[in-house]
Amino acid sequence: MFDLTSSKLLILAVVALIVVGPKDLPILLRTIGKYLGLMRQQAAEFRRHFDEAVRDAELGDLKREFDSVANEVRATMQAGSRAIDQELQSVDKVANGVGTGASVSAAPTASRPALSSDGAQSSAGGDADGGAGRGAA
Repeated sequence: MFDLTSSKLLILAVVALIVVGPKDLPILLRTIGKYLGLMRQQAAEFRRHFDEAVRDAELGDLKREFDSVANEVRATMQAGSRAIDQELQSVDKVANGVGTGASVSAAPTASRPALSSDGAQSSAGGDADGGAGRGAA
């Protein structure tokens, strides 16, 4: 914006020396330095406030995002809890149905093969022959 080269600064110093005079030039330079310092402080403070506002905005966005994730997790947990409760209720119904003697098709039952009277006799007869054969030998 302002291109202050060494030649331009030299011209400004010569003009200031002529206009202000050698006696008041140090006072003028001290005053200019003081106001430049104040301007730098104001610029730094403005930047600090601006950065803080940006951080607050980012934290607000982050907080909103975190809240939405928390709501999703809460909804998922509630849905899972409802599903578990429904399963427990169906298991209770099945258990109550079995306890009263009613047959429920949802309850798994173990099927046992029925023994025929012939199979029972042949196994008993095999034991008797095996026992007689050992006794004779």
